[in-house]
Amino acid sequence: MSDMQSNGVTVWFKKLEHAMDLDLPGYESGEAAGMDVRAAITEPIVLKPGERALVPAGFQMALPRGYEAQIRPRSGLAYKYGITMLNSPGTIDSDYRGEVKVLAINHGNDPFTINHGDRIAQMVISPVIQATVRKTDTLPGTERGQGGFGSTGVA
Repeated sequence: MSDMQSNGVTVWFKKLEHAMDLDLPGYESGEAAGMDVRAAITEPIVLKPGERALVPAGFQMALPRGYEAQIRPRSGLAYKYGITMLNSPGTIDSDYRGEVKVLAINHGNDPFTINHGDRIAQMVISPVIQATVRKTDTLPGTERGQGGFGSTGVA
């Protein structure tokens, strides 16, 4: 097993057969918030503008209870090519043990090719708080009240 520990949190990774040649997710700089996730595919995926694909990452993981992994876009791919992640940030729960996959979409103007080993997303490990749910017939008032989208102003 690979032991990745930071701030007292250990995440265990298991490489899958189709990704043995790939690096596990990792931080590209000493203060990076997200670990880069690579595509673990047998054939290139060509995303035409507007198309989406579920891209295998080639690993399973075990997160400690009380944590989640958030799958987010890589800023360079989003800026240069319009490649982003749907359902972003996507959540991987601590009790999930299947292969991690990312849901990519091409919002750019040109087809985009994803190759085996390409860094396609980033993954941030975050604490989770589960709330106690209680039913009530009334809620305490606030200054904002029921003001919705744009109700607090633009600037």
